[in-house]
Amino acid sequence: MSKRQREFEKAAAQQDRGGFLAELWGLVKDNRKWWLLPILVLLLLFGLLTLLGGTGAAPLIYTLF
Repeated sequence: MSKRQREFEKAAAQQDRGGFLAELWGLVKDNRKWWLLPILVLLLLFGLLTLLGGTGAAPLIYTLF
């Protein structure tokens, strides 16, 4: 393995990647794929609804539907 390749791997390992949502936001922002925003918002809302469905807020959520 060359010195240049080792330096690249070391720099890549030290870089803060964030998370899945940070990567998705980077994709939308950098590639100007703004049509993905409504899809992402709906996915986040359904995820939030799923999480709240298992808590004490479930009776309030069920009355919405």
